[in-house]
Amino acid sequence: MTTGLDEAAGLRWATLLLSVAAIYICWPLWPALVLAAWTASLLRPVLTRLERRLHGRSAAAAVLTSMVALLLATPTALIAIGVVVGATELGDVIAAASTASGALETIATGDAGAELAPLHVPQTPAEAVELAQRYGAEAFGFLSGLAGAASEALLLLVVYFAGTYVFMRRGPADWRWIMRRLPLEERHLERFADAFEETGRGLLVGVGLTCAAQGAVASVAYLALGVPQWWVLGPVTGLAAVIPVVGSGIVWGPIALGLLLTAHPIKAAILLVVGVGVIATIDNLLRPVFARIGTLQLPTLVLFVSAFGGLLVLGGWGAILGPLIVRLMIEGLAMVREQEGARVSRSPDRATPPGAAEGAPLPDAR
Repeated sequence: MTTGLDEAAGLRWATLLLSVAAIYICWPLWPALVLAAWTASLLRPVLTRLERRLHGRSAAAAVLTSMVALLLATPTALIAIGVVVGATELGDVIAAASTASGALETIATGDAGAELAPLHVPQTPAEAVELAQRYGAEAFGFLSGLAGAASEALLLLVVYFAGTYVFMRRGPADWRWIMRRLPLEERHLERFADAFEETGRGLLVGVGLTCAAQGAVASVAYLALGVPQWWVLGPVTGLAAVIPVVGSGIVWGPIALGLLLTAHPIKAAILLVVGVGVIATIDNLLRPVFARIGTLQLPTLVLFVSAFGGLLVLGGWGAILGPLIVRLMIEGLAMVREQEGARVSRSPDRATPPGAAEGAPLPDAR
């Protein structure tokens, strides 16, 4: 008997270690796999319609749908990379400002006093060698880092495309294969799967499209008012919409103040009106519309903390993984609570106090 228990414990530990190793190996590619699973879930109605039009050719329909997803994801990724790079540069410029008002003026009107050093072209071989010695190592390091980042981005894009195709073609069958091998009840796995899909729909549709709409309106307003780097500040304004209480006002408010400090009161007033009357009200107008497609069952504060906490712990992709982990945890806690409640309801009734007849009211405890 003892040998059997030891073998069972050894098998559990071996399986646990192998599971951790598998997660560690696949971890660098998790953003592409999670986004592919969410994309496949969102585009499944499109896949079904294409299958009907192609007379049941599921493979061709999956390829066409995956190409649609790739066409949508590629420009989005490029825009995101541009915004991140621009936001980093803007952050450096703001950090270099000597005062808070100077930082606001820099955001609103740019740094007109900064001049670039003139480009020096080497005239002799000696100057060329000196230039290569001075900047060659830095240039090589920069190009190496750029090549590595490009290779990683290309790999994620390939995995995303392949994952979207596989999940749309064989997603339900693969999920049933996984369910038969996980040590959890099928009903619990189904609820985790529903919470996973809900998080994807809520982030990509409910939250994502609402933030994108606010960012688009803010970008147009900044461009019309001559605010530099509007293509960075607009998306940042949309992302700020998830911050409780202040929302997108944490971005367009300081910009309006910067316009006022730089003697542009009319532009500041226009941005204030647009911010309060348009940008801030988009959330109330569009969120109910997008909620019909996907809504995330997380309070605003929990969403904010989980997204930015994941961002601090795991980097950029942590903004997705944070809400996903928290949502799955909440679903797990709900199932544990329901299971405990069912166990209590099935337990025998409490013993009747001495001297109390069955069915008679208990004495007042006050």
